[in-house]
Amino acid sequence: MKKYVIKLNDKVYEVEIEEVTAENAATLAEAVKSSGASTAQASRGASQVSGGQKIEAPMPGSIVKVAVKPGDIVKNGQLLLVLEAMKMENEIVSPVDGTVNLVAVDTGQSVNSGELLIQIG
Repeated sequence: MKKYVIKLNDKVYEVEIEEVTAENAATLAEAVKSSGASTAQASRGASQVSGGQKIEAPMPGSIVKVAVKPGDIVKNGQLLLVLEAMKMENEIVSPVDGTVNLVAVDTGQSVNSGELLIQIG
């Protein structure tokens, strides 16, 4: 868990941010459900599906770089691609060890939130 202090409209807020992984997604989804946010918001980005781990776009943007190709072996935390959103580059990393089964995007492509990016088996 990381803590940040954010100043917005001359008001200071302290926030804590926790990374959502396949292992803690169910626990976080339950916590979010009890706080009133949607479960989809809690688990967006990676979800377990038959045939492997599905990596989805956490926000709308455009693909700046694709660092893997089908057949590549990846480790947990390894860079998969870079997604530019709101003029910021966001590194999308692998949540698991495995082999890339599918790369569903190309460099320069625009994606919507929740859109499939990569599948790892």
